[in-house]
Order: sequence, then structure tokens, then C-alpha cells
Amino acid sequence: MATIHLPSGLTHYTGGLEVIVTDASRVRELLLELVARYPGIGAALEHMAVAIDGEIHNDADYLPLKPDSEVHLVPRIAGGRT
Repeated sequence: MATIHLPSGLTHYTGGLEVIVTDASRVRELLLELVARYPGIGAALEHMAVAIDGEIHNDADYLPLKPDSEVHLVPRIAGGRT
């Protein structure tokens, strides 16, 4: 099962859980599972990038997850003008 690591900003939706395991085969399934399990988290997930096994992706919905994948949800970094 893939292991999902949540940032502290999302743990209030999960009752304090920082690590969740899932058998989702793609990132989209993982995100849908989180929304189903933890009401209210959906809007916050829209502002997250997904790191799979150390590689960060902004649009990861259809990327596959391996049973031993380490997934980190991280806030997206926004660029700005100087």
C-alpha cells in the first residue's frame, strides 16, 4: 500500500493523522479517497502539489502509484513578480 504523508495544515481534517496508507493505483483515486474519508479536505487539496517517490508534480492526477510509493502532499509554490 502506498504511504501518504500530509503537511500539518491538513491534519486538522484527518483528526491529527499525518500518515495514511492507501491501495489507490493513481493519484486521482488517492485524492478522491481522501475527500471521501475526510469531509472538508477537498478545497485544501486543490492547493497541493504531489511528490511521488521524491519527484514533485503539480498535475499528477493520472500518475500511477506503486504499492511501495511514498507520496507527500505539499503546498504549491507560486511565482510572483519582483
